[in-house]
Amino acid sequence: MNNVMNDEVAIKLTKDEAWVLFEFVQRFSDTDNLTIEDQSEQRALWNLCCILEKSLHQDEDIEYRAFINQCRMRLRDAS
Repeated sequence: MNNVMNDEVAIKLTKDEAWVLFEFVQRFSDTDNLTIEDQSEQRALWNLCCILEKSLHQDEDIEYRAFINQCRMRLRDAS
């Protein structure tokens, strides 16, 4: 695998998971309120967490919290 591919993670969702997660994220985007309104949202988030857990591997040999902080710094908008 080349370096560009190592920077991407592909996940597969069912259409139902995708729609429920879209609605959940869209509602948060519109209201800045992150709440579960239906058990299906909780299930979709649990499923997403499982998918990500299987897909992600910490490549760097550093403490986990420091690694997450580096990821957050790279993802933030430029100030």
